[in-house]
Amino acid sequence: MTKEELKLRQITNQYLINTAPKLQVVQDLCGVQAQFMTNALHSLKIRCNDYDEATVADGLVKNWTVRGTVHVFAEKDLPLFLHCNNGANYRKNEWNGYSFWNQRDTWALTPERQSFLSEVILNALKKEPCTREELKEICRENGMTESEESSMFDQWGGGIRELCERGFMNYVVQENKAFCLSPEFTPVPEEEAKLELVRRYFTNFGPATIHDAMYYFHVPAAQVKQWMKELPLQETECNGKIYYFIENGKAYNYDIPDCLFLAGFDQLLLGYEKKESLYLPQEHLRKIFNLAGIVMPSLMIHGQIVGKWKQKNGQLSVELFDKINEKEKKTVKEKAELLWDNLKKIEIL
Repeated sequence: MTKEELKLRQITNQYLINTAPKLQVVQDLCGVQAQFMTNALHSLKIRCNDYDEATVADGLVKNWTVRGTVHVFAEKDLPLFLHCNNGANYRKNEWNGYSFWNQRDTWALTPERQSFLSEVILNALKKEPCTREELKEICRENGMTESEESSMFDQWGGGIRELCERGFMNYVVQENKAFCLSPEFTPVPEEEAKLELVRRYFTNFGPATIHDAMYYFHVPAAQVKQWMKELPLQETECNGKIYYFIENGKAYNYDIPDCLFLAGFDQLLLGYEKKESLYLPQEHLRKIFNLAGIVMPSLMIHGQIVGKWKQKNGQLSVELFDKINEKEKKTVKEKAELLWDNLKKIEIL
């Protein structure tokens, strides 16, 4: 395949040409990354043919999943993403065993105190969803000390994250961060679940290299190759690299879109090794993937990222890295007006 043919397949498979129902999109793409809900919502908006802000949360949940990052994904996929130690820890409020969190020197919760405060949190959520600060205040009222708070509500997750990963609770799918009880589910065995996610990856992110899959799943090459042995993969070559995919029956007889406003943390960028991106010139890498770990919203023209954008309060600002002509600028403005019906000003720098 040529580079353009690879791009067309990836863009098509990621629903950036032919859109699809929301639940199909989030299942096929293994959810969308959601540290910032505005990014997740935009990622869905440009891919879904049934996007509606009023109902976008229906059928979705938000939790830690792929690469240990927060994603919005289909509620029915909870069993795939939350393995709960192959079900052994599912909704188990007992913390005597070793964990990533309690082995740290700064961990201040005894197993008994973690169990007690977990019960306090879950009882509060039985009444209604609560924000992080509301849960902190409830725990303080029940005797949580300052050092215990730093563990239970660690900025990277802590005890709250453990409750989420054991199937007790999720984030609420909304802009303001809050937690709610999780619906009941039966975890799928971890290896079976991971193989299903890898199958989805090569079906809907492919064609992709082994390096791409390593980057996306944050695992070593040996693990990717082991998974690949169990899947009906086909392969193609481009510029000396081997790309793998699972045939999905889609047609690739379209043109690459003239203009795409990709979301921050978009799957089209996170799905592939960033240093080997087909879309992002390496001289502009740090303008999109900054050193603070943020992946900026990007503007793609004819399959190449040429700038980044931000939109707030009806004002769209586009910062270009590469020159585009007047016709392309007109296309950018037209596409923006279709995406945002409240735009008052468009600025292209």
